[in-house]
Amino acid sequence: MTASVTEYDETLATAPVWTDADRRAADVARALAADAVEAAGHGHPGTAISLAPAAHLLFQRLLRHDPADPEWAGRDRFVLSCGHAVLTLYVQLHLTGYALGLDDLKALRREGSLTPAHPERGHTPGVEVTTGPLGQGLANAVGMAAAARRERGLFDPDAPDGTSPFDHTIWVFASDGDLQEGVSHEAASLAGHQRLGNLVVLWDDNRISIEDDTSVALSEDVPARFRAYGWDVRQVDWTVTGTYTEDLEALYRALSEARRETGRPSLVALRTVIGWPAPTKRNSGAIHGAALGPAETAGLKEALGLDPERSFQVPDDVLLHTRTALERGRRVRADWERRYAGWRAAHPERAAEYDRIGARTLPEGWAEHLPTFPAGGSMATRKASGKVLDALAGVLPELWGGSADLAGSNLTTMAGEPSFLPEEHATAAFPGHRYGRTLHFGIREHAMGAVLNGIALHGGTRPYGGTFLVFSDYMRPAVRLAAMMRLPVTYVWTHDSIGLGEDGPTHQPVEHLWSLRGIPGLDVVRPADANETVVAWRTILTRADRPAGLALSRQELPVLDRSPGTGLASADGVARGGYVLAEADGAAPEVIVLATGSEVPVALDARALLQADGIATRVVSMPCLEWFAEQDEEYRESVLPAGVAARVSVEAGTAMGWYALLGGAGEAVSIEEFGAGAPYQRLFEQFGLTPDRVAAAARAALERARRGSRR
Repeated sequence: MTASVTEYDETLATAPVWTDADRRAADVARALAADAVEAAGHGHPGTAISLAPAAHLLFQRLLRHDPADPEWAGRDRFVLSCGHAVLTLYVQLHLTGYALGLDDLKALRREGSLTPAHPERGHTPGVEVTTGPLGQGLANAVGMAAAARRERGLFDPDAPDGTSPFDHTIWVFASDGDLQEGVSHEAASLAGHQRLGNLVVLWDDNRISIEDDTSVALSEDVPARFRAYGWDVRQVDWTVTGTYTEDLEALYRALSEARRETGRPSLVALRTVIGWPAPTKRNSGAIHGAALGPAETAGLKEALGLDPERSFQVPDDVLLHTRTALERGRRVRADWERRYAGWRAAHPERAAEYDRIGARTLPEGWAEHLPTFPAGGSMATRKASGKVLDALAGVLPELWGGSADLAGSNLTTMAGEPSFLPEEHATAAFPGHRYGRTLHFGIREHAMGAVLNGIALHGGTRPYGGTFLVFSDYMRPAVRLAAMMRLPVTYVWTHDSIGLGEDGPTHQPVEHLWSLRGIPGLDVVRPADANETVVAWRTILTRADRPAGLALSRQELPVLDRSPGTGLASADGVARGGYVLAEADGAAPEVIVLATGSEVPVALDARALLQADGIATRVVSMPCLEWFAEQDEEYRESVLPAGVAARVSVEAGTAMGWYALLGGAGEAVSIEEFGAGAPYQRLFEQFGLTPDRVAAAARAALERARRGSRR
């Protein structure tokens, strides 16, 4: 299947692919990369030097972009997965007219500059994604490609290929290191299965990494691997003649044909020599991750026909040539704007929804569709989460997601919604089509996390993904980057404690809650019952500037009776992170018991024991410590008065950060070892998560507080 040729392609087709002016511009880009690393004293010049012609070709001839507006909705996306080679991108941003000056290149890696050591989204104009950890960018691009297809399915599903304003390409530059990292294997396999034909990856096959020749660690046939994944693979070898020849016409043909191949993702394997044409350090690890040094830099410039005595040379004629990208961007955008205006006129309701979703706002009255669960019964919080997703399916079309092969356990499949997959891969259990909604990540948690990031980065939709909480370990690098980029990704982490029972310690998370709470910018939410789960989802969806993880129970939990007269507060308190669930009877509290998730009912039962002994006890439900920390001091003091020193935390995991809230007299009821395989009721008794144990801890904390002593 091939895409239609758009007007901007026809305009470019009348011009030569590669001229002497292009060669000179690429050579200036090489020298700028070398100079920037020399000025910084450290960095990665080699790849940026040898990839300069390919980057120039992409930014001048193939990439649909408008340097005057980096956030233009109709643009292609460019992902520099090999983030260490950041000058590959920075130099092109400067030369093509983005808001990145020559002084910014001179300030590479300096504090506060627009040119940090690795690309950072939201910091530098034209940077689409924060990359650095290898493989993540490629996996993000898979998510972007999926998001683009889903967005087209929402807003313009019937337009012929290549004619919709929602048709664009996701371009990636990837290195040997990217393709070695496991996350790229997972993501590439998924992309091939999904037949994401809007994804083109240029692999810089230079066979050099920090430890020099990659043959010490890598001998596989990478193109064969990608063919096995179902990718379209094209190879361009600039070394094949025995004399290094940068055949830009061949590369242009390969990239153009890859873009036209819309039935599957494409890999263009470009065989290069890293650092070409540096005189002595090219094709070695010495040029990969260190400054060239004055002599080598001078030799490089001499080979390029530039003045070896001058730094940061950008001749006026070269800049005039590269800045024609601004005019090209205007033409490309004008063509897109015509198609976009036609689409809006033909589909005003879709256009209004597109505007709303693009602004990351929620439709009026959306929360009225959320379920309310009657008191007196019991329900696992994972099941309540699934009910929330079912209720929102028809209200929030932007919300979509799935599971890492655990849909039946995570309950992440919206009822009646088709799967997102090529029609030939649909099954009786999961019917669907290319524009479907339910994602199937397979057993690929790391890729799932990175793909979710790519979906959120692309914009237009809002993703979620599920697995067991214990397997959040596999996702952690991507979760950390989601927090760094402030992406509205939701993780549905079920089976949140030893409460999953017989599966045993390999599947029972213990240290995970506090490990995840340690990631700045990630909200970890562990609701106590079905109605807290509803409010947790409601709150997460109103926050579009950060990721959140729901830690949900496998076992059923009582749906708390919060009706007037019961003494239990509304679940709406979840939105503030922590709230007084049950106040001390008849007096100011002497003891405060803080609990999350399945341990909240245990805390309530312990309160009954303590109250029977005349100890005034308050129970605080603390589903999200991050949200609680955001509240003003007055509110936090009202929940946890400084004058009440006797405090107990109850959570089926390590205590770690609870001590910050417990103070010197407090006591933690926790699990400081791995779990065991047994029915969850037995395990709660074995590990001391019982009302009696909590009551005993409260008495000990109260006695310690009265004596004024510390633990």
